[in-house]
Amino acid sequence: GLNFVPVRFRSAALVKNGGNVELTAFPLFFCLGWRRLKMKSVLLIGQSNMAGRGFLHEVKPIYNENILMLRNGRWQMMAEPIHFDRSVAGIGPAASFAQAWCNANKNEQVGLIPCAEGGSSIDEWNVEGALFRHAISEAKFAMETSDLIAILWHQGESDSHSGKYKDYYQKLNVMVNSFRKELGVLEVPFIVGGLGDYLGKSAFGRSCVEYELVNQELLRYAENNSNCYFVTGEKLYSNPDGIHINAESQRRFGIRYFEAYQTKSNVNKSLDGEAEIVKVCCEKEHTIAEKRYMALEQFTLGKNSLEEVMEFLK
Repeated sequence: GLNFVPVRFRSAALVKNGGNVELTAFPLFFCLGWRRLKMKSVLLIGQSNMAGRGFLHEVKPIYNENILMLRNGRWQMMAEPIHFDRSVAGIGPAASFAQAWCNANKNEQVGLIPCAEGGSSIDEWNVEGALFRHAISEAKFAMETSDLIAILWHQGESDSHSGKYKDYYQKLNVMVNSFRKELGVLEVPFIVGGLGDYLGKSAFGRSCVEYELVNQELLRYAENNSNCYFVTGEKLYSNPDGIHINAESQRRFGIRYFEAYQTKSNVNKSLDGEAEIVKVCCEKEHTIAEKRYMALEQFTLGKNSLEEVMEFLK
């Protein structure tokens, strides 16, 4: 049979009441309609470079009414930052991954399940720990209305020193198998991202002197386990802090994650024409619903006028 999922968004908005203007609640996108197929979802786990620390102002925002995120137990239209693990959360790889997925799956929806935690080590993702249990809880909740199609992992900076790479493979293996078993998705693709070559050189990244050894373990894991794929972090660049991937590189990283997902293979080098791929992927023509969302967002933030926002509500 067919699975039908109603999707509705609500937001506060200004509406006319005779000669007055009132603030009220209304369905922001009215109703996106009944979907013939259950929406898809993607679990995001790891540490700060999955959560995202790219500066918001450095890239164009991605708005797509078919990309949702789980927040407060509800699916809502994605807006960055997707994670709120820290007040400095910003651009991560998930938005461009989701946009690329939508480009390949017209008229279908994908929901992002943000569960990454900045600064977390592989030990903190043990199956008895809060991070693992929280991610399982969120994923199970999301799976009530979606089919989980991938788990994206980026972590390792916290384990790039003091010989911690030596048992990284074993710990990752236990975690991956536990996620798949707990969620009942034994073959779900698990995609691991490599650490950037800017590490070990400056600022907060200076201590990550064994990042290449962690990368070797990540690649080895992907090569030795079914439905696991590695995505290189080569030619990605950091913020001035020397540890967090910058916004433009995060957009490219998300495209690489999608390439691994789509082709079911490792991405061992940067993609040919990567910058152009990102531009084509992320600079889409916005729908009326998306324009309304952006207008209301800007008005709520005090960045445009009442007259401007009312133009979209006519």
